[in-house]
Amino acid sequence: MILLADSGSTKTEWCLAGPRGKIGKRLFTPGINPYYMNKEEIQRTIDEELYPQLRRYHDKIEAIHFYGAGCAYPEKNDMVAAALRRHWQVPVSVESDLLAAAHALCGHEAGIACILGTGSNSCVYDGEKIVQHIDSLGLILGDEGSGGALGRVWARDCLRGDLIEPIIRKFMKEYHLTPELIMEKVYRQPFPNRFLASFAPFIKKHLDNEYVYGLVYDNFKDFVIRHLYAYDALDFYAVHFVGSIAYQFQDILRKLMDDRSLETGTIAQSPMEGLIKYHTED
Repeated sequence: MILLADSGSTKTEWCLAGPRGKIGKRLFTPGINPYYMNKEEIQRTIDEELYPQLRRYHDKIEAIHFYGAGCAYPEKNDMVAAALRRHWQVPVSVESDLLAAAHALCGHEAGIACILGTGSNSCVYDGEKIVQHIDSLGLILGDEGSGGALGRVWARDCLRGDLIEPIIRKFMKEYHLTPELIMEKVYRQPFPNRFLASFAPFIKKHLDNEYVYGLVYDNFKDFVIRHLYAYDALDFYAVHFVGSIAYQFQDILRKLMDDRSLETGTIAQSPMEGLIKYHTED
């Protein structure tokens, strides 16, 4: 069997898959992002969160394919591979979450693959490899269209009073927040992207408010302008999306794409089904 992993900044989905896509086990652990985590933190997650759940399958795993956010540099990828090889002495490949999106959404066909989850990313894929890519630049400098970017604007507008007062009060109460605690979590605690992206369910519940709807629409518009419009291939290929934010707010995303006369392909919550198909089909 092969072990597949799709890791974002918030969570990692793992799947044991056999011939013809037969699933042996699916499980989740906290996200593993070597851009934000050191080797000790990665190793601890593998040791304490993953291995105990897969101990009984130890001898059945023949190869590991790990796709993850932050896995864009050899030294970062080596950190993840080393942590996995501590338990499984099998071939381990570590690739970016962007290649996971391309494999899952496009298979062996050319297209434009995008991630809109806690973070964001995009690429042009020729059916075998990524041929063009706009750097997402992370939460502070980029990540347009992501849950982190949406939460960043939401938090700012709450703290400045730009949202209507009843929504601010309800939000602060539901998330047990104060202005001081928001500042603490964003500027002094780890993983501010996860914290900000966690606001998405609340935002979704209030889309009937014109201002809130506009925040989501404009977040996606920033992504289209700063990512998709950089690709000449946009004139030839459909645009596919994967990730929790794309999936949860897909009606708004499709509306924006239609408004811009852009072709929308698949919108998937997770790439795992596509990855299983990609790695187990002959």
